[in-house]
Amino acid sequence: MSGAATPPRSPGYARRVRVGTGPAAAWRGLVAVAGGTTALLLATAGGYGYHRDELYFLRAGAEPAFGYVDQPPLTPLLAHGLDLLLPGSLLGLRTPAALMAGLVVLLTGLLAREFGADRGAQVLAAGCSAVSAIVLAVGHLLSTATLDLLVWTAVSWLTVRALRSGGPGWLGVGLVTGIGLQNKLLPAFLVTALLIGILLVGPRSALRSRWPWLGGLLALLLWAPNIGWQVAHGFPQLELSASIAAGSSGTSEPWYLFLPFQLVLVSALLVPVWAIGWWRLLRTPALRAWRCFAVAYVLLALLFMVTGGKPYYLAGLYPVLLAAGAQPALDWARAGAGRHWALAGALAFALASSSVLMLPLVPADRLAATPIVDIHYDAGETIGWPRFADTVGRVRASLPAGERVAVLARNYGEAGAIDHFRPDLGPAHSGHNAYWDWGPPPDDASTVIVIGYSEQELRAWFGDVQPAARIDNGLGVDNDEQGRPVWLARQRLLGWPELWPRLRRLG
Repeated sequence: MSGAATPPRSPGYARRVRVGTGPAAAWRGLVAVAGGTTALLLATAGGYGYHRDELYFLRAGAEPAFGYVDQPPLTPLLAHGLDLLLPGSLLGLRTPAALMAGLVVLLTGLLAREFGADRGAQVLAAGCSAVSAIVLAVGHLLSTATLDLLVWTAVSWLTVRALRSGGPGWLGVGLVTGIGLQNKLLPAFLVTALLIGILLVGPRSALRSRWPWLGGLLALLLWAPNIGWQVAHGFPQLELSASIAAGSSGTSEPWYLFLPFQLVLVSALLVPVWAIGWWRLLRTPALRAWRCFAVAYVLLALLFMVTGGKPYYLAGLYPVLLAAGAQPALDWARAGAGRHWALAGALAFALASSSVLMLPLVPADRLAATPIVDIHYDAGETIGWPRFADTVGRVRASLPAGERVAVLARNYGEAGAIDHFRPDLGPAHSGHNAYWDWGPPPDDASTVIVIGYSEQELRAWFGDVQPAARIDNGLGVDNDEQGRPVWLARQRLLGWPELWPRLRRLG
């Protein structure tokens, strides 16, 4: 495929690269690929169980605010609204994520059209997006990363169109960016990197119009409620970012693994497609108007690597790169006998491997015998939460009915599982992220059921600490909770006003 980096100088190719006036959109093919992606995600949505983040969002959304210490409010509010509409439905909670993933696939194909791709290449771009590991991973769960991937893809598509046509199209960029900033702060990095790219490599004339600046103002106005919340609370997300960079998150990786991870976010076999796409955006004269995307990719890769960002933070630019690389990849496949089978095989292998790793296709009782949890951390975090909550429930049932008991968990997933599956035991308490803001256990709780803390920690805070149970998901899956002790703690040595600040933890 390396030869595809230099396009053939044929009349057909010249017609294709006259962007904006090129082939019509391959709507049937694009809708079929996007719809198939959504259908696959819906069919597997009920597998395993809730993810720890989803359980956290359900509780956070029930505590509405303009922001939380670890995120803006959009995804928690969406999760809470869906749970009110369809109580306890995992399929209902994850349906928007499946639809968002389908839209990412569709927009990838439409981006390819903007870059002059013919109908076949548009469908190929959408197909590369559909089989990518990151799209299937975030499309299976309702998470901030799900909406963020869609926002980056939509902002990219709207920016490509605005750089071509100018005018009020920039308001669409501002609108989607502003909405995205109510979900995650990463869109701010995208638009900043694109702005720097435009200043460095053009087209600088786009910035002489009032429309990009009006779009930026619109984004700021939509973001303003969360900005105000952050200011009022001392910008806790800065502290959170430092904590994540230090490795506090389960999906954090060392800086030196950031670039290797980029090779598997789509699929190792499809790296040539997006790599050629990056090169075309940087060097092809017909795509000069969008050279800023190639620059933005490098700037963001360096920024996230140096600051300890997670590898998937860069995922939102791969739809653009796949879209730019689809036509050369298809031309390469058309140019030689058997090449189309190689390309089809790469797509099929990517779909199979991404599906097995990122979707709950392996039965839960066989998961521990596979390397899936070691490769895909989030798979393990969807296992065992009902059993976890029932274990805590059995500990509570062993105590006198009239005894005032509270539950203290080390992390928001554990606390969220109690609140969702055993609300009779709650509300649960935790010092982790926004749970800390919701306050400590009541003063009159003479007994505290504690999960996740060590005996040494607890004996510094309580005079009587006894083991009561041990968490076992029953499947042998080595996730974050497996094997953790459950403690009964009594005779608190410190008052909650003094103890609670010591339990605060961001990450």
